[in-house]
Amino acid sequence: MTATTTSTEWWRTAVIYQIYPRSFADSSGDGIGDLAGITSRLEHLAALGVDAIWLSPFYRSPQKDAGYDVADFTDVDPLFGTLADFDAMLERAHSLGLRVIVDIVPNHTSSEHAWFQAALASAPGSIERARYIFRDGRGPDGAEPPNNWESVFGGPAWTRVTEPEGTPGQWYLHLFDSSQPDVDWSNEEVRLEFDRVLRFWLDRGVDGFRVDVAHGLAKHPDLPDFVIDEMIDSMGAAQMGHPAWAQEGVHEIWRRWRAVVDEYDGERILTAEAWVEPLSRMAAWVRPDEMHQAFNFPYLMTLWDASAVKSVIDESLGAFASVGAPATWVLSNHDVVRHPSRLALTAPNPQGVGIGPDSPGLPDPAVARARGRAATLLMLALPGSAYMFQGEELGLPEVLDIPADRRQDPTFARTQGERYGRDGCRVPIPWEADAPAFGFSPSGQAWLPQPAEWAPIARDRQLADPESTLTMYAHALRLRRERRLGSAELTWLDTPDGVLGFTVGDVTVIANVDGPETPVPDGIVLAASRPVAGSIPQDTCVWIAR
Repeated sequence: MTATTTSTEWWRTAVIYQIYPRSFADSSGDGIGDLAGITSRLEHLAALGVDAIWLSPFYRSPQKDAGYDVADFTDVDPLFGTLADFDAMLERAHSLGLRVIVDIVPNHTSSEHAWFQAALASAPGSIERARYIFRDGRGPDGAEPPNNWESVFGGPAWTRVTEPEGTPGQWYLHLFDSSQPDVDWSNEEVRLEFDRVLRFWLDRGVDGFRVDVAHGLAKHPDLPDFVIDEMIDSMGAAQMGHPAWAQEGVHEIWRRWRAVVDEYDGERILTAEAWVEPLSRMAAWVRPDEMHQAFNFPYLMTLWDASAVKSVIDESLGAFASVGAPATWVLSNHDVVRHPSRLALTAPNPQGVGIGPDSPGLPDPAVARARGRAATLLMLALPGSAYMFQGEELGLPEVLDIPADRRQDPTFARTQGERYGRDGCRVPIPWEADAPAFGFSPSGQAWLPQPAEWAPIARDRQLADPESTLTMYAHALRLRRERRLGSAELTWLDTPDGVLGFTVGDVTVIANVDGPETPVPDGIVLAASRPVAGSIPQDTCVWIAR
């Protein structure tokens, strides 16, 4: 199976590190991470060996959904600093050889955005309302929503407004929280506004955009009813024909965006967050005139099963190569249970539900650590581009015991606590074991509580430990770069059931997922997810020089 390319385009083989700004580093002491905090820690990421950083939203926002409810797309929220702070961060990153990708959220705005406030103050049928998806209700007096769609966060996807004269009025669509009204991408004014937003950040020097909900935006014009069995998996409903997801109209939008970024030098990129299956369909998002990359969510969601992992690797390499795009690999991000914990669960956990102290099938910590490290080493050997989520280089597990009154994910509130949501992967990361808030904040404050048991896995403790997860990541990233694994050819080896074996470049990779103990092949062991002596046990991955 080949992924060989002679192209030198940086994004085809890059390792990109996601920064969740409010949880990365706090310079002000208010307990919430900020841009100056990011700048102060960039040297650590350069030393780790990543090629680029991706920042989750830092724009002006009421923070109803941790910044994914944007009130102004071309300014920094005071919570995170100023535009000058952003420019300083960007300059420092570039001086360290790190490219910078920023999040863009085009499916919706905040309900506090000037456009939506104007829409609320205007009459049905106005140009102000035409920027969003307003509809009359069904039933007597329009008291029922226009259709039966459900929000990704739980509950109806429609909210009724009170008209300026005080009477019950139209309904507006929000595929996420009611504070996040969807904009209408059939409206040219919307398209022009986002052209302006892209150019604003490109002119400042960003290297690209991670595009939120890139399978959304275009809705079926008739907004028909649609029922699926598990709305909690609605971000993946595109595979089931949901009229809100993966409509053909999105591709016209991405071709337009590609033309904008191609106006700029320096290989600026677009990366799609597109929850679409199968991968052969997702490949449509990364055709040569659309996005450069798309997150590989089928890979992320694959269970720790050798046959399933091999199948999704083959499917990925084939699907992305068919349109000339690199395969991408990702195990964790700000929306999913951290992968060490997720891969060790013994009960199903649908996307978006999260885990907490009362969840069934909670992971054994030792199993979680072993599987997390093995899965990481396997992923970093694969040809293409890889994405990391902040803190995974420390082996952070999902945090389970966040008190109900400290949880902030809208999912928790909209489901009355039925779903724990995503807070468990968003807890501020530990830098120094003996510092206030583990070095996250000088005041000792943290917007989500950090577990006391994180002290031994703080970054400073791991730096000096040759067996630590941080050391493993840094070593693997160096080998990956030196041996050019990102642009190499993958060839499968014959191995026992439950064991994955392949060559990539001049490296042999053996990952014992759930098979029998397997002899270490002849050669020099370059990296191992845990020490091996003659044989490779389950939940272990090893790289050997050929």
